[in-house]
Amino acid sequence: MPANKKHLTPSFHQRFAKITAGFLGGYFITSTLFMVLALYTDRAVMLVTLRFGGFILWCVLMIIPFLFRNGWKAWGIYLVTTLLFSSILYFTKTESPELFPV
Repeated sequence: MPANKKHLTPSFHQRFAKITAGFLGGYFITSTLFMVLALYTDRAVMLVTLRFGGFILWCVLMIIPFLFRNGWKAWGIYLVTTLLFSSILYFTKTESPELFPV
């Protein structure tokens, strides 16, 4: 039985935005989140957690953009979240360099 047409996204640009937001944006959020968590916890434990929990989080973040009506809004939220985690990484690295041995 085919899907109901009223629930499908008719625009190619919206479908492209949702798919790329889910795939790339979900990956960016997952990787930056686990990098931030690795700053404050044991790195070896976080690596094991990333292998399993990261995949589950990435899958969930791949589904979420399809709940939005506008795919570009999902991209915006994903980019803001990624920039938030990246700024935490950057400022933690510059404020306390003893966390990052050379």
